[in-house]
Amino acid sequence: MRRNDVVLRTITAVVVPIIVLFSVRLFFAGHYYPGGGFIGGLMTAGAIVLLLLAFDIETVRKMIPINYKWLVAIGLLFAVGTGMSSMFLDRPFLTHAYQYVHLPLLDYTSLHTAVLFDLGVYFVVIGVTMIIIETIGESQQPND
Repeated sequence: MRRNDVVLRTITAVVVPIIVLFSVRLFFAGHYYPGGGFIGGLMTAGAIVLLLLAFDIETVRKMIPINYKWLVAIGLLFAVGTGMSSMFLDRPFLTHAYQYVHLPLLDYTSLHTAVLFDLGVYFVVIGVTMIIIETIGESQQPND
């Protein structure tokens, strides 16, 4: 039986959006500075794990109704598709292209196909990490 952790739940409600926003920042910074899809995905998975610590697994599944197996599949599709797309243009595997665009919140920035590859890595890391965490959590639950 779980006791009512009001402080933990309140802090989690405040901190999780901040962690996710910082992970998105790390994701986009990964092309010029340390960061990228891997560490961004780990931080997002860490935020979801914090939710799992504050709430039970069923509550988190209702809050974030994502099938992590599908997330892994979509991430792999992005990552492999990005690499293969360059081969269709008669370029070496994972050769990327870029274009400079003006985005409302990010100002004038360059968009690389490497962002799509990193997005795939981001999805795969979140999906695999959460599948592992949920599998461990489900196997260690006490029998009622």
